[in-house]
Amino acid sequence: MFLGMRIIVTAGPTREYLDTVRFITNASSGRMGIAVAMAAARTGHDVTLLAGPVCLSLLDEPAREEKVTVVPFVTVAELGSALAERFESCDALVMAAAVGDFRPERTLPSKLHRKGGPVTVRLFPTEDVLASLKSRRRSGQIVIAFAVEDGPQREIESKARQELAQKGADFVVLNTPVAMAAADSRACILSAEGILLDWADRPKTTLAEDIVAILQSGHGGSQ
Repeated sequence: MFLGMRIIVTAGPTREYLDTVRFITNASSGRMGIAVAMAAARTGHDVTLLAGPVCLSLLDEPAREEKVTVVPFVTVAELGSALAERFESCDALVMAAAVGDFRPERTLPSKLHRKGGPVTVRLFPTEDVLASLKSRRRSGQIVIAFAVEDGPQREIESKARQELAQKGADFVVLNTPVAMAAADSRACILSAEGILLDWADRPKTTLAEDIVAILQSGHGGSQ
């Protein structure tokens, strides 16, 4: 008898507000995480999709899928809270969201106007949400991280493996920047032992199926 897993998938960008109408963000569309959520649901798993501020049309399909619960977030802090509340009860986490690395020193209480002249903004690092969960992992959980890196292949693979250990993940999906907001992704999947899935240009829907297959294979779950 097939026993489905309880899988959390994160998708999309984060936003950090400068004032009441402006924010800093990144080019993530959420397509990768949504594709993973749908592939997992179609395979019979119970999925919680933590979705950043993506185009509402992209959420139409997962919102109609009875095995997918969609939970919205906007900021890094909101994503961190949503994960803190749910992580211990999941069997696997696929961290496909593009979590912003910086936030403004403060959010202004009203809209800035250009007539006020130049504006200087100080940015501070955000919390490493995935790394913060490392100490809370229980035996048997599988964690898949994502990384977007630019540079020579050997160099970015080395950097991704370092992040694998720092974040306490079992695998990392390593993408190049061309994946951002695109339907396809040039990516590989790494484990501590080496390359689990070779570099290739793939539709994100295909890569999502590969990720779900890794979850179902029973690999990972280390602490």
